[in-house]
Amino acid sequence: MHNKTVLTGVKPTGTPHIGNLVGAIKPAIDLGNEVVKAGGRHFMFVADYHAINAEKNPAVLNQKLKEIACVYLAFGLDASKSVFYRQSDIPEICEITTILFAYTPKGFMNKAHAYKAAVDKNRAAGKPDDDLINMGLYTYPTLMAADILAYDSDIVPVGKDQVQHVEIARDIAGMINAHYGKELLKLPEYFLTPNAVLLPGTDGRKMSKSYNNVIPIFADKAEIKKAIFSIKTDSRPMEEPKNPEEILVYQIYKGIATPDKTEEMAEGLKEGKLGYGHIKNMLLDAVLETTLNAKEKYDYYMAHFDEVEEMLSNGAQKARPLAQKTLERLKNAVFGR
Repeated sequence: MHNKTVLTGVKPTGTPHIGNLVGAIKPAIDLGNEVVKAGGRHFMFVADYHAINAEKNPAVLNQKLKEIACVYLAFGLDASKSVFYRQSDIPEICEITTILFAYTPKGFMNKAHAYKAAVDKNRAAGKPDDDLINMGLYTYPTLMAADILAYDSDIVPVGKDQVQHVEIARDIAGMINAHYGKELLKLPEYFLTPNAVLLPGTDGRKMSKSYNNVIPIFADKAEIKKAIFSIKTDSRPMEEPKNPEEILVYQIYKGIATPDKTEEMAEGLKEGKLGYGHIKNMLLDAVLETTLNAKEKYDYYMAHFDEVEEMLSNGAQKARPLAQKTLERLKNAVFGR
């Protein structure tokens, strides 16, 4: 990460859950801190342009934006070190996207995961392929490419399902560079965050708000406890030895708890010394311990969002000059200036 530029975007989709925390939020913050410490630059943006593809209510959209910005700050994002900004505060992104469109094969959009998933959903429901699919969703990867390429990003941390976005950005940049015979755009690399964890939900499926199987981060203790105690278990008695890896509560716990606490639960299950009630309470304690200090910060930032707005504005002022340079390089080449 020495002297590298690392970029991460997050789409405001509502209050995050514990799966988001261990799978995306903490790994992104930790990596950003590592990059800055190694002399590099870390860009973190709230992708509100991407969000309007699905959310058209301004009040709901703004609430989601506030929540996601405050969550990242609450869990340790340092806006004085990372460049933290709102996507829509960088108008150059839209101009860069327009130029990229002219070099983006339509086939790239046809094979994009989000578009294919929407088509598959329509087909399963017996609807036309493109029912309710807007151009924002269809061209999502090109806007994503502009987000990445605008800042000469070296590395883009992603989950496995997002690798395609970085590959498309590389392909578009490569075609433009080849056409003009010079490196106008830096080709980024994707980075699969090694400490990211994909947590199962309370029903065993992927933890997702759409499945209604999440453990909330900042709800009150009673609501968090209700979610945890709804986790599926079987009817085996406590004294029966169990394989921890087969126990859903343990699978969630090991993504949150410290190694020594994880080992304690594993041994207790193997030896028949811990029942399901015991391990659910252990998970409850781990969630509360993980989120306690952050909740206080989150509540503060939500109540003083003017401070967050100032951070986002300052971040945009740092980000825009870099996007402007990229746009100028592109326009000079494209228009022969």
